[in-house]
Amino acid sequence: MAEAGLLFKNQVKLLAQTFFIKDNKKELLLCAHKYDFDIHFFDQMSDFVTAVENASDQDLFVIDLDVLYNMQNDMQQQRRQTMFLSDLLQRLPAHHNYVYLQTVRQGERFLLQQKLVESNCLAYAEKPISNEVLVDKLFNLFGRHKRGETNVIVYLGEIVPLNTQLLAEHSVQLLHSQDARSLHVKVKEMQPDIVMIDQSHFLNTEALVRVLKKNIEFDQSREIIMLQQEANTTLARHALDSGFDEIIQKTDNDVLTRLLLNRIDKIRASKDLISRDRATGLLNKIGLQKKAQELIRRANREGKCLAYGILDIDKFKLINDTWGHYFGDIVIKRLSLVLSGLLGEHDLLSRFGGEEFVVIFWDCDREQGKQKLDAMREAFNNIVFETRPGENKQFTFSGGMSDFPSCKTENDLFLQADAALYQAKQAGRNQVCLMLDLPEAGHKRWQY
Repeated sequence: MAEAGLLFKNQVKLLAQTFFIKDNKKELLLCAHKYDFDIHFFDQMSDFVTAVENASDQDLFVIDLDVLYNMQNDMQQQRRQTMFLSDLLQRLPAHHNYVYLQTVRQGERFLLQQKLVESNCLAYAEKPISNEVLVDKLFNLFGRHKRGETNVIVYLGEIVPLNTQLLAEHSVQLLHSQDARSLHVKVKEMQPDIVMIDQSHFLNTEALVRVLKKNIEFDQSREIIMLQQEANTTLARHALDSGFDEIIQKTDNDVLTRLLLNRIDKIRASKDLISRDRATGLLNKIGLQKKAQELIRRANREGKCLAYGILDIDKFKLINDTWGHYFGDIVIKRLSLVLSGLLGEHDLLSRFGGEEFVVIFWDCDREQGKQKLDAMREAFNNIVFETRPGENKQFTFSGGMSDFPSCKTENDLFLQADAALYQAKQAGRNQVCLMLDLPEAGHKRWQY
């Protein structure tokens, strides 16, 4: 089988005592692999420090503070000794942040907590904590500092009260509007995470928020905030009754911007949990639907084309039945990494379900899309899997391709690409078919 580390996008370096590693390693790895990250265990400080110094900025570094007690210190010729917290913190490379595990008794000491958070602390957790909960929290931390997506704030008001440079540094796009009656159109088109409305526009057009929220396509994770010029309890109560999620008092531009960025971070984390497949980190059905609709709207505005492909691992049930579901998961994970490595900056990739994936190529017609999907197919077919000692196998997938603007909606794109995929399966698998003169997509899905 291919090198295990290459199967997982994310890496954790964990410093803990030997008994902790022995008792938890197997279960921790099983949990972590489900969330698409691997854990490397260390029980020596010097080895851990070396690993941290050579690690990627995207890795997570976890320290069980029990290593402070009776830890073997190779600097003292393996003589057991107690290490003080200040010693440990001084030896950690300062250009990284760390996750600390501590006992409940340690957690009751505020001065210890204070020292940790002032010393490159990304987060801390109190033990006992189950392996499943710990892994889930680490997964959330990966999501927190690995997002490359742009978020959007729409502001309705006369003068923008925000630090636009600070927003841009955090990948947040600001759209300024001064027309209350077209706000619902802009929100539908741009799908912002936050809509902030100056109180003057609410006073002039009180139905503003109701018009936004009653749209059947309204995103329930979106926050609508009223910017109040000065404290007015009656106005605030009226605004909340009208549907605003929160009232914020006007303050310094920089402070207001940081407040909104904190809210954006929470929205991002919430969306990650809803829209991402835990096993691969790719978009799931929910995430794909939203992103695909946004990409179609953008392509329509800019006069671009899209190539929409569906691919499915050939005879995947046989893979699971022959070598087990754990091996099948590895095949899926390797395929997700192959596909991700061949994507363009504005392309989309989703694990749509099981062994089925969807890829959308930006500014790409269906012929070009077929060539790209074929290149992915060949790259996957070139991977050699060791199924048993001395036994190697290679696997294939079949694909179907449709395009925008030939298909106008996400649903039409899916149905037509699905019909082309069915044709590829019927024609012998391990190939990509185009949406060419196919019947209306009322076909029967393939049988295994």
